[in-house]
Amino acid sequence: MAIIPFPSNTFSYHFFTTTTITLPRTNYARPRCFRVFSQSNTETVQIIRKCSPFLESSMLVGNNNNNNNAAVDSSHEWKVVPDIWRSSAEKYGDKVALVDQYHHPPSTITYNQLEQAILDYAEGLRVIGVRPDEKLALFADNSCRWLVADQGMMASGAINVVRGSRSSVEELLQIYNHSESVALAVDGPEMFNRIAKPFYSKTGMRFIILLWGEKSDLNLIAEENKEVPIFSFMEVIDLGRESRMALSDSHEASQRYVYEAINSDDIATLIYTSGTTGNPKGVMLTHRNLLHQIKNLWDTVPAEVGDRFLSMLPPWHAYERACEYFIFTCGIEQVYTTVRNLKDDLGRYQPHYMISVPLVFETLYSGIQKQISTSPPVRKLVALTFIRVSLAYMEYKRIYEGKCLTRNVKQPSIVNSMLDCLWARIIATILFPIHLLAIKFVYSKIHSAIGLSKAGISGGGSLPLEVDKFFEAIGVKVQNGYGLTETSPVIAARRPRCNVIGSVGHPVQHTEFKVVDSETGEVLPPGSKGILKVRGPPVMNGYYKNPLATNQALDKDGWLNTGDLGWIAPHHSTGRSRNSSGVIVVDGRAKDTIVLSTAELEEAAMRSSIIQQIVVIGQDKRRLGAIIVPNSEEVLKVARELSIIDSISSNVVSEEKVLNLIYKELKTWMSESPFQIGPILLVNEPFTIDNGLMTPTMKIRRDRVVAKYKEQIDDLYK
Repeated sequence: MAIIPFPSNTFSYHFFTTTTITLPRTNYARPRCFRVFSQSNTETVQIIRKCSPFLESSMLVGNNNNNNNAAVDSSHEWKVVPDIWRSSAEKYGDKVALVDQYHHPPSTITYNQLEQAILDYAEGLRVIGVRPDEKLALFADNSCRWLVADQGMMASGAINVVRGSRSSVEELLQIYNHSESVALAVDGPEMFNRIAKPFYSKTGMRFIILLWGEKSDLNLIAEENKEVPIFSFMEVIDLGRESRMALSDSHEASQRYVYEAINSDDIATLIYTSGTTGNPKGVMLTHRNLLHQIKNLWDTVPAEVGDRFLSMLPPWHAYERACEYFIFTCGIEQVYTTVRNLKDDLGRYQPHYMISVPLVFETLYSGIQKQISTSPPVRKLVALTFIRVSLAYMEYKRIYEGKCLTRNVKQPSIVNSMLDCLWARIIATILFPIHLLAIKFVYSKIHSAIGLSKAGISGGGSLPLEVDKFFEAIGVKVQNGYGLTETSPVIAARRPRCNVIGSVGHPVQHTEFKVVDSETGEVLPPGSKGILKVRGPPVMNGYYKNPLATNQALDKDGWLNTGDLGWIAPHHSTGRSRNSSGVIVVDGRAKDTIVLSTAELEEAAMRSSIIQQIVVIGQDKRRLGAIIVPNSEEVLKVARELSIIDSISSNVVSEEKVLNLIYKELKTWMSESPFQIGPILLVNEPFTIDNGLMTPTMKIRRDRVVAKYKEQIDDLYK
């Protein structure tokens, strides 16, 4: 896609069109924050505004305020998140920052254009009456305009409250009202029309902004509520551009305002947790929290100017969001994609990196396995043999490189270590030529299909060990990380040079971990399993308007209870674990044994090609059961191979036969587990974001699944 020309004497963007706007005479544009100065017999009223100390340093200089000038003197040290855009524009200028081809109009945006867009949007918000520290709801999906809106809101001194367009109306209402938001920015007319009626009747909205689409596509309810003005994205941009030009051209106009610097400890955003087991809580993240991520993720993702990233996660998700802020400081090019277009875009754009959740890597893994399994017999045998050899080669390579995990505090003797490493190196040397052949004849084709020439960064959930090992074997580096919304979110991650399989890597700089006993709270030594606690700059301020939950999560010394079980690898100076010292291993949620085992059962069951989704149930019953969504395509394939297709139709397999197939698969994959699955409920409807059975970050909402099938579950246990 070609870059659209950008004349130096105008502020115009490929995804913008020029419009003329007349603001309606309503109360929404009357800011209440002002100062009155008296000189002789005259009074001057100055409206207080907030701005980013480096991004808009000229505004602070113009105030002749000593405190603000002090902030400007150290402006090259970022104080708030939007400050990064000035630095990036100065460094990378006309390099492409964003490619967004799936919205109308398609957009290619440079760093200079992106900075100007954010400045215009921030000023546009001020013009239509946004006041410092007010909360603005941003309910929209991944796009270039989302990024501009997000950063424009922060740059104006407002606090944004973020969520995706596919969340339920009830959830969006709860978040909007609980956060005390005063206005709403939505993805487009389709989302507006879905939520308009309850939002007009149950919330107070000063104005509404459409990021995409035309106001002519809104339903009649907008006409019936004209007291709430609706702005298009472009109208906000144009208002901001015109105001900025007026302020720069007129000394009198600029004297109407006094600018104060946004503080590093000011709240930047409220992110409501996904709510897989209950109502979401509003996590308060400050600019300082997010800046810690921006300044310290390079050790994990050493991005270089021009590297291409593929973006598909919800941008309001803390993981995607913090990583996006960071990578734009490196001069990269980000390409937006969707779940539907991911496979094609991996091949088309050949990204150097992709930041995503484990489910995406599991899907890629399943797709590759399926392609191999459907190959001609000889080709299939060769591919599977190569993969087995490469898996073995990597196992021995980890041994002599000292990157194996152990909970054993006792170190092996130097002699044993040397013999162990020597033996591993000999075996790896024997296997290496076969591994090279595999790269040339098999893995190179996979690489050309998915790109990821530098790394795939996985976070936001548990990465199955077999998926982790598979990508390592075929030469696609996957670096696993760990964090929570409450920690901005990354607090541990595997480094390129210390990518210890099975772990989530070392703590991010300036972040502390400890492991405590779940009952006594006693700090446990390395190698001991317990509750993971974390402390450091990325830890949240607390939950918005929820001091009880805040006090339960954070202690007086600043330690956050992650709610996860795990352990810290003990220090070894010799042997196969000598380079794994200090890495963090996350080992499930801090619940009782039976619940932890259900997660292991689900992970084991998902290895079966005929099981698409599973939720283990019956933790309070005599036997465990499961709700399973079969993979109908794979079931049909297996049924044909076994000649158990119903005689009535060649494309139908009876439920009884599907159950028998699934029980056989579960027995195979769960043979090593102390728990087994009893009754099974087969359902044809997959768990999706659209039907409310998955969170926007693609985690199954277990409580909702169980609630939906409550009657059928009760029948299973009669």
